Amino acid sequence: MTSPVSNPSLTQHVAALDPGAHVIAAQFLKEVPALALNDGAVALVRDGSLTRISAHPDAGILVAAGNDARLLTGGDDGRVVEIRSDGTVEQLGAAKGGAWIDALALHPDGAVAWSAGRNVVARDAKGRERTFQAPSTARGLVFAPKGYRLGVAHYNGVSLWYPNLETPAEVIAWKGSHIDVTWSPDGRFVVTTMQENALHGWRLQPDKGHMRMSGYPGKVRSVAWSSDGHWLATGGAEAAIVWPFDSKEGPTGKPPRECGVRPARVSRVAFHPKAPVLAMGYEDGCILLVRFTDAAELLVRPAVPGSGVTALAWDRHGGRLLFGCGDGQAGLLTLPA
Repeated sequence: MTSPVSNPSLTQHVAALDPGAHVIAAQFLKEVPALALNDGAVALVRDGSLTRISAHPDAGILVAAGNDARLLTGGDDGRVVEIRSDGTVEQLGAAKGGAWIDALALHPDGAVAWSAGRNVVARDAKGRERTFQAPSTARGLVFAPKGYRLGVAHYNGVSLWYPNLETPAEVIAWKGSHIDVTWSPDGRFVVTTMQENALHGWRLQPDKGHMRMSGYPGKVRSVAWSSDGHWLATGGAEAAIVWPFDSKEGPTGKPPRECGVRPARVSRVAFHPKAPVLAMGYEDGCILLVRFTDAAELLVRPAVPGSGVTALAWDRHGGRLLFGCGDGQAGLLTLPA
């Protein structure tokens, strides 16, 4: 494989940013790039300069989740905060006793959910709240792509809960500690990352069949679906491991693709919102783009020792890529026309 240093380069199209703190998450709020930082602030990028918004004064941001309309942050102060593109900040909720916020989720219709320990709160678009107690600490949350249903990852499986119904949650079980959870865009598959170096998946229809995706040298801390839902990209190895989900069986019996093989593990992945292009950030600070049609690679950022990539996000048009790193560096790629 061609060495990344000799790949065609986009580095001259990257504007450097300096938020000055470990970047937890990256998100575009409408057209405004936003970086959630572990020092409790959210940095908004306007005209190349950063505006710091104090989302969690005297506290740190632990988790964040966002969409085109808003960014949610959860902190070690037990607060759940919403930030919008104009810089407005609103507290949506707080954990009892100030417990740390463990996970967040957003629904396209405006609903949100958060967890602290075993306690899960779902708040619909009209502000009505319902609570659910998971069997153990709720480590990951995800809304179904259609309907008002929440997936809650915990020890020994995932609870699928309808917050607007009185029916008990359905548990899809698999032994072990499930950390994060994602739902396929077509609603057919639920996949979790695990404490061990593996993924586990379920085919929700027709049989609740299991899918085991293992062999990773490290923990999988980032996953991303392609825009058509046919591929699930994952970190945790010295390449992006991309599983096929274009059939009713999912990846069962099929090998994954490996993209961007390098002597460093992939820490973050993000699919382009429209094209078959995957952005990959590595623990050594390198960022590559790979095009699925011909496996061509483009260098966005060379390796920077001590500056591992911790956040990646495309804008809704696919023209810009925002990234952040553990040492407080960040950047904004604007693709040439």
